[in-house]
Amino acid sequence: MSLYKTITLNKTTNLLIWKIEESFEALSKGIVLTPHCQNRVDGMKSDLHRRGFMSVRHLLAEMSYTDHDLFYDDNGKPHLRDGKHISITHSYNFAAIIVSDIEVGIDIEKQRQKIIRIAHKFTPLEEYRTLANDDAIMRKLTIVWGAKEALYKSFANPGVSFLENIYVEDFRLDATQTESTVTFNGMSETYKVHFEEFEEFTLVYALINEKD
Repeated sequence: MSLYKTITLNKTTNLLIWKIEESFEALSKGIVLTPHCQNRVDGMKSDLHRRGFMSVRHLLAEMSYTDHDLFYDDNGKPHLRDGKHISITHSYNFAAIIVSDIEVGIDIEKQRQKIIRIAHKFTPLEEYRTLANDDAIMRKLTIVWGAKEALYKSFANPGVSFLENIYVEDFRLDATQTESTVTFNGMSETYKVHFEEFEEFTLVYALINEKD
């Protein structure tokens, strides 16, 4: 099996990454899904999505959870029955989860140049035009997109706009973290955002700043 990396952020927050190299059949061995999740995976047309879905269940097992410990609310946000917070992501051949006592969000993105063409939909692109080349712009925009995805998953309120409601503080590409804020319908939450790059992918994870 392919547990790629484990990150222990603190005593109550753990992040696990799976590199998806197995077939769907191999990933299905030893995994018992709830009827709801079995129906979900049976309805997936993409083999890559099916393998990503099952990889997440192996990551849960690494944390001593099963699919039966996981449930989704009306907004599609995952929760654990023991009260811990969880966020889930998978992209191409990587999957990851983060589990914590506090609100968290996670995203993995494949680095692709086309993000420059759609940047205007989620962030003011002129902020990044000063970077040395398109590769640097692409890398930074991927981090910004990942941060907004992670916060969107954590905040989990329908109607939140990446462009209008989620702000990512500027950061250097050689840094490892920044801050981001979600402001929506009179609510505001600030998160500490961490990021790293590997194998032409970008991992971003966010932990809510606890109020005093």
